[in-house]
Amino acid sequence: MPKTVDELTFTDDGMFQAVMHNPGICAELVERLLHIRVKQINYPKLEKQIAPFYTSKGIRLDVYLKDEDKVIDIEIQNYPQEALGKRSRYYSAMIDMDNLMKGQDYTELKDSYILFICKEDPFRDDNNSYYGLSCYTFHNVCDEDTSIKLHDNSLKVIYNASAYNKEKDEKIRDFLYFIHTNDPGKDDFNKRLSEQVEKIKENEKFRRDYAAMNLHDRDLIRITKREALAEGAQLKAIEDAKSFYANGVSVEIIAKS
Repeated sequence: MPKTVDELTFTDDGMFQAVMHNPGICAELVERLLHIRVKQINYPKLEKQIAPFYTSKGIRLDVYLKDEDKVIDIEIQNYPQEALGKRSRYYSAMIDMDNLMKGQDYTELKDSYILFICKEDPFRDDNNSYYGLSCYTFHNVCDEDTSIKLHDNSLKVIYNASAYNKEKDEKIRDFLYFIHTNDPGKDDFNKRLSEQVEKIKENEKFRRDYAAMNLHDRDLIRITKREALAEGAQLKAIEDAKSFYANGVSVEIIAKS
């Protein structure tokens, strides 16, 4: 069952986007986690959908924002996601496609940042053991000489809140602790996030929108279950028909059954 509004925390869908709608909070979070300056926050859409071709797989971004010279996608992950690396690759490609208009030169591409905030460690080694880093930062560099960078101005940063105690940067460590425990502690920024969550819970429009979103999600779940049951019944009928035919039952009799 989905959470009620009063049960929501900062990391929950809907609430995360609502809190990030505050430009000051959003800018501070970006600057704290990516160590970059944000001059101006522009929200093309908080939940941005990109599907350039009807045949291509679309994406829905949690928080998508633009600065003068950069685009930033911020994703919150409450549960482990499969193929996170490929997911981030696809997100980056779709964002570039969304930002470079026909006729523009590649030099006009803005710097691209993909930021994932994960409650659990998303990476394991070949022995299925977690690496346990608090932060995973990925640049495109040359294998033969790592001092040579591709200079594609694309960066992917993935935080693992479950390893908050391994983070050396105090402000980031405090933030990851908040993500992991929902306890803001003594950090002023985390307290502001927590206060914003409680304020949003009292907003009647948010409460109505959240209820409507849950109804829509439940409808989709019911439709999916019905389709799955129908498909399962069809597959069973096919398997039964194959079995009857293999045991000498005529096609005509099978067709009537």
